[in-house]
Amino acid sequence: MQLHMLSLQRYTVTFIQKLSAAWASNASLLCVGLDPDVSKFPPELAQQPDAISLFCKAMIDATADLACSFKPQIAYFAAMRAEDQLEDICRYIKTAYPAIPLILDAKRGDIGATAEQYAREAFERYDADAVTVNPYMGFDSVAPYMEWKERGAIVLCRTSNPGGSDLQFLTVDGRPLYQHVAQLVADKWNVNGQCALVVGATFPQELAQVRSIIGDMPLLVPGIGAQGGDVAATVAAGKTADGNGMMINSSRAILYAKPLAGESYSDAARRVAIETRDAINACR
Repeated sequence: MQLHMLSLQRYTVTFIQKLSAAWASNASLLCVGLDPDVSKFPPELAQQPDAISLFCKAMIDATADLACSFKPQIAYFAAMRAEDQLEDICRYIKTAYPAIPLILDAKRGDIGATAEQYAREAFERYDADAVTVNPYMGFDSVAPYMEWKERGAIVLCRTSNPGGSDLQFLTVDGRPLYQHVAQLVADKWNVNGQCALVVGATFPQELAQVRSIIGDMPLLVPGIGAQGGDVAATVAAGKTADGNGMMINSSRAILYAKPLAGESYSDAARRVAIETRDAINACR
């Protein structure tokens, strides 16, 4: 509890405020996902004991002025027993680029005391500005994250994977379930103004439906780049009236961009990040 209170006292800017400032300062809706796969690293890097940390820091340095947020996916670190390197990367972001929101992509979903521990993991151990959460077990599985009023809770709504339709498109009272989730978060759960939703770029019509339900609430939008989502359709469906409102994530397409002649792997990542940011901005 003492750590919780100390952490809260350090936060004078909320996740939503920090995100809004990053949209403006970097003129970008691009979220850079950090999904480190050592098998895809440059050979000179892959054998080093701290390869994951070195690689991710290089990606962060290459794209920090182009991004509105960074999103490390915890599974890529945990599978390699590299949580210590994730902690190091999170500290690096918060120290070197404190104005860029840090989103821990964990998709946690549990209740009671267990959810409280997951919230501590995200907000104390990794000092994330926001964390992705699964709403399937209801509000009491999300409520512990809401206690951290300066941090964000990004709720899965209409995910980018094909199998998401197995449940999210089930009809309940005449509407798909994902629309009920969007309405519930907008009307009842977002009491502190700290919520966002995950809606995939692979379903632009559903993205537009969610935007019509939630107003200006931010959206984390995976599915462009390697997953093939259409940038123009995504921006048209999900942007707010001021041309913001989204964190459009790209991970593999940026991290593992193929270098052109004379480029380093970080140069290639920066080139693709610029191309992606500019393609998004052209549609705003």
